[in-house]
Amino acid sequence: MWSLETLGRVRLSRYFYMRDFLYSEIGSFHQIPNIPEDPDMAIANGRRLCEELLDPLTETFGRIAVRSGYRSPTLNRFGNENNLNCARNDANYGHHIWDRQSPDGAGAGSSLVIPWFADRYAQGRDWRDLAWWIHDHLPYSDLWFFAKLCAMNLSWREQPRRTISSYIAPKGMLLRSGDDPHEAAEARRSRYADFPPFRGLDLP
Repeated sequence: MWSLETLGRVRLSRYFYMRDFLYSEIGSFHQIPNIPEDPDMAIANGRRLCEELLDPLTETFGRIAVRSGYRSPTLNRFGNENNLNCARNDANYGHHIWDRQSPDGAGAGSSLVIPWFADRYAQGRDWRDLAWWIHDHLPYSDLWFFAKLCAMNLSWREQPRRTISSYIAPKGMLLRSGDDPHEAAEARRSRYADFPPFRGLDLP
């Protein structure tokens, strides 16, 4: 039997604990507990998200800010039904809802900001520079970019879709599942040539 205290202390990867993903502003304000229905499944999928995507981001760009992580089916349904920027539950299986499988199998996702890039984005940097860096370096499934702080939804899935979409101009889909990037590898690399070395930070 899991207690909430024990669950929060579970270490998902070198830099992240389950507690980092359980806070919800919607849940806090509306007094809806954000507790996994299947903690073991949530932990297993969250571990893959952290080890394969979030740890490499941290070791490249420094601290990342998690804006929204895990959502229980009950909490996410409430957010969707009350127009609080939550997609339908079935659309969030394998993304914010870590303990339900989507048709693509298991998965987990998070909304996050990379402060290192947010500073440059505020000065006019193109969001596609970061999108192509992630595409070329990480085994992501889905990427969505948002105008405020160049925040993103980033997910890992057993069967990755490899899609990139954005609400920042140019809006829409930059990359559809199964398609090759429209920018050649050399052109993509030139966009992020000044980025820090991949996993180059020697963090304690």
